[in-house]
Amino acid sequence: MSERPIHFHFRGAIRQLDGVAPTRTVLQYLREDVHACGTKEGCAEGDCGACTVVLGEKVDGQLRLRAVNACIRFVPSLDGKALFTVEDLDGLGGLGMTGLLHPVQQALVDRHASQCGFCTPGFAMSLFALYENHAECPSRRVIGDSLSGNLCRCTGYRPIVDAVPLAYAQPRVSVDRDAVLAALDEMAALPALEYVGAGRRFSAPRTLPELAAARLAAPDARLLAGCTDVGLWVTKQLKDPGDLIYLGAVEELKAIRADAAGLFIGAGASLTDAFDALTAFEPAWTELARRFASLPVRNAGTLGGNVANGSPIGDSMPCLIAMGAEILLQRGERLRRLPLEDFYLASQKTALEAGEFVLGLPLPPPPADRHFRTWKVSKREDQDISAVCGAFALDIRDGHIQGARIAFGGMAATPLRARATEAFLLTRPWSQATVIAAAQVLAREYTPLSDMRASSAYRSRVAAGLLQRLWLEHREDDESGDGAVPVRLADLEDTL
Repeated sequence: MSERPIHFHFRGAIRQLDGVAPTRTVLQYLREDVHACGTKEGCAEGDCGACTVVLGEKVDGQLRLRAVNACIRFVPSLDGKALFTVEDLDGLGGLGMTGLLHPVQQALVDRHASQCGFCTPGFAMSLFALYENHAECPSRRVIGDSLSGNLCRCTGYRPIVDAVPLAYAQPRVSVDRDAVLAALDEMAALPALEYVGAGRRFSAPRTLPELAAARLAAPDARLLAGCTDVGLWVTKQLKDPGDLIYLGAVEELKAIRADAAGLFIGAGASLTDAFDALTAFEPAWTELARRFASLPVRNAGTLGGNVANGSPIGDSMPCLIAMGAEILLQRGERLRRLPLEDFYLASQKTALEAGEFVLGLPLPPPPADRHFRTWKVSKREDQDISAVCGAFALDIRDGHIQGARIAFGGMAATPLRARATEAFLLTRPWSQATVIAAAQVLAREYTPLSDMRASSAYRSRVAAGLLQRLWLEHREDDESGDGAVPVRLADLEDTL
């Protein structure tokens, strides 16, 4: 691939950018290079949402707009996309520079929702994406989820949430989608991005063969997907990740298929799209999907990236392992398939070979008699890292456990199955007595660490409590008739 500048649609025109470092963030570009200072820096780690912008992409022939964090997104990843900032809002829908506010902005003013004002542009952009993606005012739950990546330290969020119906009550103002799509089509005709700046290379292949060749040619280059993790290395740890191979332009990696063989999620599918598919495939994913990071992070991050990261506290891996997921790896033209649990060798060390990348995650169809649940235990409801994430898949037939897959995150150096507990449960009756005895096995199976999020003892108690919770949610009527089914973790602990 020949080198070329970065191209993206911004403020009604296709912009070309050359000479910047591949790890320069969108936030730095906006504030320091084009002086679009409405986009704020609060945390520089994708938590506070003060830097929220909206990206536009062509998906299935339509313009898709999603809110993302500018502070941990590298500028070359804008290539081929449309960028919207808070400064653009009064220019939408023919308003021009007349001083009129976008309906979302006006509603925030009318509901006195700006408070100190520092975080307001980020809120406005999250609500702008919500407004563009919903023709009618959505539910309060959807509104809350759209704001999960925006923090305000002034006071409560009620005026901000109350502003949304008011925005919808005003005359509709929308992006000129045809104009943006035309610009996206023009950029799509350009060759794949091969960019060099500040002595570092940023390659963005568009097909799987191109990606496989690029990976073989540069096995030491850093694979970059959503940048929600690598971005932190740069902004918080001041690391130089070296040359980068960007996965976000490979459409084949974003494939999601559900059929009789089960569910396949391509490694490049965003967490938002992957979780939608997983929730449809297994509704018990719903709560975890909502609580996994924030919406802007889910919009940017990928399931393949989360899995390949190998974090011992990642939330997706225990759930996927319990569901029997495999991981499909590619090196050149060779494909390799592993059970997902075998992919993790040690803390943040995986079985990925030089020149290899994650292609996708196949999941088998669940048996009809499977009981599957997963829970995330953390200090905060939203935007928090788990102390423990537990996932349980039990196949129960005729009152007996015929299959068991249990996995935890936060309990060991890797996401890990509770194999001894699984073996103990097999063929036993699904009963209170079985759960109590299995909890004793589980207590001996892990030796979790103590850290800032939880103590070892707390993690062990939580793991036992989640097993008990599974029993309480999926128990048959208590055959003993003595009313002895414990309803609190303390009751269970008294029996241990």
